[in-house]
Formats: sequence, C-alpha cells, structure tokens
Amino acid sequence: MKNLINFLIQYSVVFLFLFLEIISFTLIVKNQEYQKSVFLSSSNSVVSSMYEWSNSVVEFFKLRAANDNLSEENTALKNQIIKLENKLVTLEKVTPDSVHFRIPPEMEYQFIAAKVIKCTTNKLQNYITLDKGALDGIKIDMGVVSDEGVVGIVKNVSPKFSVVIPILNPKIEISCKFKRNNYSGSLLWNGVDYRYANLTDIARHVELSLGDTLITSGLTSTFPEGIPVGSVEDFKIKESDAYYRIKVKLAVNFRTLSYVKVINYLNFQEQKDLEKKSEEQ
Repeated sequence: MKNLINFLIQYSVVFLFLFLEIISFTLIVKNQEYQKSVFLSSSNSVVSSMYEWSNSVVEFFKLRAANDNLSEENTALKNQIIKLENKLVTLEKVTPDSVHFRIPPEMEYQFIAAKVIKCTTNKLQNYITLDKGALDGIKIDMGVVSDEGVVGIVKNVSPKFSVVIPILNPKIEISCKFKRNNYSGSLLWNGVDYRYANLTDIARHVELSLGDTLITSGLTSTFPEGIPVGSVEDFKIKESDAYYRIKVKLAVNFRTLSYVKVINYLNFQEQKDLEKKSEEQ
C-alpha cells in the first residue's frame, strides 16, 4: 500500500495532466458541432474496424469445423458417385426383359475421409499422421489420396490414429502409367525435393513429351486405376541407356496437405490371400 501511495504521489502531475486533458477534450466535443461530428465519425470507424476484426477471428476458429464437415460431405458424395458409376458401367442386359448388375471386383472400393495432423517433408523418410484409425475402418496397406492425387500408403494403425508413408519416402514405389499410351513404370522419390520424384523402367522406345500426365496403373490392389500422380518435368537418355531418366512433378503439394481420403478396397484381403497361395505353390 505504501508503494502504491508513493507511486501516485510521484506521478501525480502526470495523472493531473491526463485528467485535465480528458475534461478539455470532452468539453470541446460537446460544445463544438464540427469537432463532435469528427469524433463520432472517427469512433464509428474504429468500432466498425473492431467488429470486422472480431468477426474475422470468430470465422477463423469456425473454419476448421467447416472444413471437417466439408471433407466428410465430399467423401460421402464421392462414394455415392462411385456406386452410380459402377452400376452404369457394368449394366448388362441378360434378357430383353431383365437387367443384371455385375461390378468388377477391382472397382469395389470406398473412401474414408481423414485429416492430416502431422506431415514431414524435409526428411529422407517422411511420414504423415492422420486423425482416423482402426475404429474408423482404416487398415494397414490401404492407399491414401487427396483431391490432387496420390499421397501414400498406410503403414501403421492404432484405434484412433494411423501413420502413412507418403510418396516422399524411398521405402515405397508407386506403380503408375502414362495416361496417353498406358506404358507403366515405378515412381520413386530421390530424397531431395518434396515436389519431384523419379520414374523408372520406361524403355527408350517409348515416346515421351514434357507435361505428359501420369496416373495410377491399377496393377496393384492399393490404388485403383486413373488417380493422378504427376506430370513429366524433364527426361534424359544416353545412347548407351536402355531406359529413360525421368523427373516427375508430383500432383500433390505436401506442404499444404490438410485433408485426405483413405481407399478401402473391399476385396483386398481376398486378392492378397489368393496371390500368397499362388506364390507358395
């Protein structure tokens, strides 16, 4: 208390000055019409700016929930589109009066929406953590995509979370092909730049052009055919080489990745068991 009193006494002149300034300002605003209008105009502008800032802050905190809902709705619509497309493509007339649906097994898949809660891009072996796990139907070896293209493959799963090995990891190779001629190869990250990867196993007789689009080949059970992977950024070949050295610009920007879709291939286990049985024989 003594320190407070000493403080007030020490700065009493300053407080008195501020008090008189406030009184003077109030009298001027009340008794002078011009000053009063200027003050009201300025105060309205300040209040409006504060309201605008406040609304921006509120909208920012609501944005995450809105994006989550939008991702879930988009995934649900995507699943409905897949069902309708499958029925249209596989519609077969058995007799003139009857219709029979037969969906090819490789087209029987669904999407599970998930949010990226951690993503590395500056390591040799990068990984992505999702906010969905076994309780949401996610399993090991499921493919992961975004609206832009291929992201990676699920490596580990817990009840509530899952870890994805992205393309930005030399531990995985993605089977892809050229959209215009169907020649396929393997996509492998070189560990240098998160924007680019290398395409291998493309023979020298294949005709290439800069900007050629690469999509998933459908030759594995991880990804269905036709999902964007990237485009040809550069390619080289020596006279003594049998295969191209191809630089691919990835379709997905991993620095801005927020929402993904996990592919649930409904016949995955059946296909794997059959292939394993065939290898053992």
